[in-house]
Amino acid sequence: MGTLLHFKHLYLQAFENCKPEFVVLLLKVYSFFCAILLSMAFYAFFYRAFTGFDF
Repeated sequence: MGTLLHFKHLYLQAFENCKPEFVVLLLKVYSFFCAILLSMAFYAFFYRAFTGFDF
């Protein structure tokens, strides 16, 4: 749990005092989108690995 809080602190600190605001919003949306895509890739990999599909 401490690691997640550390990552949250780093994420919030990265966007402090950044201008213009629309670029900050765009980067936050993009980082969330990348996290979703990464989680989908992990899910697909583990699904294929545990169900015995050939790669």
